[in-house]
Amino acid sequence: MKRLRKIGMILLVLVVLFAGGTWMIAGQLSKKINKEIQIGEMNLDGMEDGVYMASYVYNEAMGATVVVTVVDHQIGEIAIEEHKSGLGSKAEQIVDRVIDQQSLQVDAISGATGSSKIILKAIETALQ
Repeated sequence: MKRLRKIGMILLVLVVLFAGGTWMIAGQLSKKINKEIQIGEMNLDGMEDGVYMASYVYNEAMGATVVVTVVDHQIGEIAIEEHKSGLGSKAEQIVDRVIDQQSLQVDAISGATGSSKIILKAIETALQ
């Protein structure tokens, strides 16, 4: 019984260390992405109606491909064709903010800041 308890405690410590390490690595990556990826302003005044597609790849594990529909100099729809997100799949909600505010200068999705910026960069690239 003592041996079983000891093994259980060791496993618990290993799980906690692994989870903590993963959390720290994800946090560091998010900070790095925030520092490296700058999102510019968008200007749709001269943009023709149409469908624009672009990808932005940060590294082999993170990237996004988007399809942006522009109608009457406004974003009508944004579809995410592909999103390699690591731990930030909830970042896909950011397209609703972009459409609602008609701007790339929107708040990132909490807990998915890095993935949010990658999706925003893909949208920016599509509209250039």
